[in-house]
Amino acid sequence: MFAELNELLGESVERPRQGKLTLLGATKTDASFLVHHFLSFYLKAGCKVCFLAFLQSFSHYNMVAQKLGLGLTSAKERGQLVFLEGLKLSHEVLFSKQQESAEPHPFQFISGDGSNLKALHDFIRGALSPTVGGDTWRCPVLMVDDLSVLLSLGVKPTDVLDFVHYCRVTVNSLLKGNVVVMVHGGEDSVDEENELLGKALRHQSNWILWAEGLATGFCKDIHGQLTIVCRSSWEEKADRDLQQVYQYKIQDKNVTFFARGMSAAVL
Repeated sequence: MFAELNELLGESVERPRQGKLTLLGATKTDASFLVHHFLSFYLKAGCKVCFLAFLQSFSHYNMVAQKLGLGLTSAKERGQLVFLEGLKLSHEVLFSKQQESAEPHPFQFISGDGSNLKALHDFIRGALSPTVGGDTWRCPVLMVDDLSVLLSLGVKPTDVLDFVHYCRVTVNSLLKGNVVVMVHGGEDSVDEENELLGKALRHQSNWILWAEGLATGFCKDIHGQLTIVCRSSWEEKADRDLQQVYQYKIQDKNVTFFARGMSAAVL
């Protein structure tokens, strides 16, 4: 995890927030560092994590986690991390000739019209629900990288939003845990379905972290701009959402943040 980002969010591994939906987004840039941050943060906080990896393989996430001082293999072995590798499972459904199992396959939706994500939701609920006599972890966490891939697999935006709703009911409301999802696209996205998904999730999220490429183009000392939005709830009775904008530079094992125009390369 990145200590500076924790400070900007006011987060601590000793007392992670609960019951929140965090939306991670990217427009014209790679914001995967946000996914790696939250994955390492929740594992170091002692949370039970169910990670739906639709974009990369387990070895990729594990390699990055090792740079951040964390081993995903050991987290899986001790039961703290449940990792669902979407690339491998989609191949199983589309190309393998296995006999039908008594339990539905989490990715069976890609062999149909993509509207029935119940098996995937049931997998998440089973992975994060507490077990009798099992290890005691902190709040459960569902992470998805990234939801936009479901659209590419033929799932309609309304069905993706229904899936997110039921995941929130299970994880946020019933289990008092957190949901973190990544999407791609933005206001200028040419993909209407992706744009619709992103806008709908913005309205539902408690936290929004949106990374964008620089409008001026590539710069070796500034890699992008991060907008952090803390959505006010009716309980807090705030007049408006709290929004902060920072620029950042990605390093080998860290990410540094600074106010716009305050980079050492500019000053």
